[in-house]
Amino acid sequence: MYVVMDGFDLGIGLLYPFFRGKDDRDVMMNTVAPVWDGNETWLVLGGAGLLAAFPTAYAVVLSAFYLPLIGMLIGLIFRGVAFEFRFKASAARRGWWDKAFIGGSLLATFCQGVVLGAFISGIPVVDGRYAAGGGLDWLTPFALFTGAGLVATYAMLGATWLIMKTDGLLQLRMRLVARTLAWVLLLFIAAISLWTPLALPQVAERWFTWPNLAFFAPVPLLVLASMIGLTRSLATAHAGRNDGAPFVWTLALVFLGYSGLGISLWPNIVPPSLSIQAAAAPPQSMGFALVGALLVIPLILMYTAWGYWVFRGKVRADDGYH
Repeated sequence: MYVVMDGFDLGIGLLYPFFRGKDDRDVMMNTVAPVWDGNETWLVLGGAGLLAAFPTAYAVVLSAFYLPLIGMLIGLIFRGVAFEFRFKASAARRGWWDKAFIGGSLLATFCQGVVLGAFISGIPVVDGRYAAGGGLDWLTPFALFTGAGLVATYAMLGATWLIMKTDGLLQLRMRLVARTLAWVLLLFIAAISLWTPLALPQVAERWFTWPNLAFFAPVPLLVLASMIGLTRSLATAHAGRNDGAPFVWTLALVFLGYSGLGISLWPNIVPPSLSIQAAAAPPQSMGFALVGALLVIPLILMYTAWGYWVFRGKVRADDGYH
C-alpha cells in the first residue's frame, strides 16, 4: 500500500525537473495535494506494525540501515514542507521550494531503493542481533542499482498517475515521458531479476529447481504480459479514453515485482536466516496487535477511499478538480 500510494506522489517530484512551467507544476502538485499526507500513513503503520509483531526484525533492520533510513526521513521532511510552503511563497522564492520538493522526493526514493537492495542481499544476524561491524555495510553496487531502479519505478507511477489525472498538453507530454520510462523500467526489472539469482545462490535455488520452476514461471510471464499491456495502453489511448489503463498496468508490474520478492525470501523476514517464526513477538503481543489492526486498518481504508472519491476526476490549471 505504501509503495503504490506514496510511490506515485514521490514520482511527481521526480518528474518536476522535466516540466518547468508554473502552471504545469501547480497542476502536478494539485493532483496529490489533498491525499499525499494520508498516503504516508502506510509508512507509519508499517513501521509500528513491524515493531509490534516482529520486534527482532525491527531491531535488526534499523540497526543495519540507520543511515539510509535517516536519509529517507530527511527527504520526506523536505518534501512535506515544500507541499505546504510552495503555494504561499512569492514568485522569487518559489524556486527554492520546487528544489526542496525535487530533492526530497529523489532522496527519499533513492534511500528506499538502497534499503530494499541491501535487504535482499541479506543481513548477518547472530543471536537475534545485527552482526556486521560497519555502518556502511549496506553500501554495495547492487543496493545502489536497486535505488536507481526504484527511482524509475516511482517516476513511472507518477507519470501514469498524471496521465489519469490531467488532460491537454501536459497529459500528452506525460505520455511521451511514460513511453520512455516504460523501457527504462523494463531494463531495471530484467537486470535485477538476473543479478539477484546470480549473486544469491539461495534465491537461484528457490526459482530454478523443480518443481518450483513450474510453480513460479507464471510470474515472469505475467511481467512480460503487463509490460506489453502498458506499452499498448500508452500507444493507443486517446485523451479522455482509457486514461487509467497505464496506471493500472504499472500497478500490476509493481505487484508482480513484490510478489517475486516474497517468493525469493519466504519464509525469512530478514534474509538470509531470520525466519518469520523466529522474529515474531509472543502470542499475547501478536493478539493485541491483531485486535488493533482489525480496528485501525478498516478506518484507514475508509478515510483513504473517501478522500480519493472526493478529489476524483481531472485537475486543471484554471479551475481545479472536475
